[in-house]
Amino acid sequence: MSNILKIAIAEDKKYLQDALIEKLSFFKGIKVKHIANDGAELLTQLQADSNIDLILMDIEMPNLDGIAATTEIKQKFPQIKVLMITVFDDDEAIFNAILAGANGYLLKDTSPDKLHQGILDVMEGGASMSPSIALKALNLLKQAPLEVKNQAQLEVELSKRESEILVQLQQGLTYTQIAENLIIAPSTVRKHLENIYKKLQVHNKIEAVNKAKTHGLI
Repeated sequence: MSNILKIAIAEDKKYLQDALIEKLSFFKGIKVKHIANDGAELLTQLQADSNIDLILMDIEMPNLDGIAATTEIKQKFPQIKVLMITVFDDDEAIFNAILAGANGYLLKDTSPDKLHQGILDVMEGGASMSPSIALKALNLLKQAPLEVKNQAQLEVELSKRESEILVQLQQGLTYTQIAENLIIAPSTVRKHLENIYKKLQVHNKIEAVNKAKTHGLI
């Protein structure tokens, strides 16, 4: 991940585009490269320049809505993260966004700080969600077929390096400090952490450390 996070915004209402841009303006290291009024326009922009780290994606847009656009983007540009930013928190929208491959789901009234943290969480391999969204997602999981739940409970094994990183995170060390201790690049630490999130099925560092301790992995 480069020092500057390159962001695209897909939102059909100008005042909401402006609101997102204003929220992002409070934080250094973020550049808004593309602004699209719908999913089709965003795809055209990405075809011309796909050097984007993350997309803030509205759901309800003309021509091509956010869920359909996410599905297509994940097929064509799988390296780009997608964070849904929407007023919709109904079960169907959440379920469809997850199926489409969205990396997170925040409501439009999210504060600048929480939006910024959500972007960072997603870029580190987590899955940022507003509290009400997370509760609904949890309820959807509870309603899932038994075999899906059983798959989610499979035992996992961490590599020696992944365990070392978790132990040092538990000690409160930064990525840079961990990288120096292990003689690797900070980007390598982030990549290991992304793999840890996937293995443990967690969304952030605190959850990763707690789950690893609970299951005796560290």
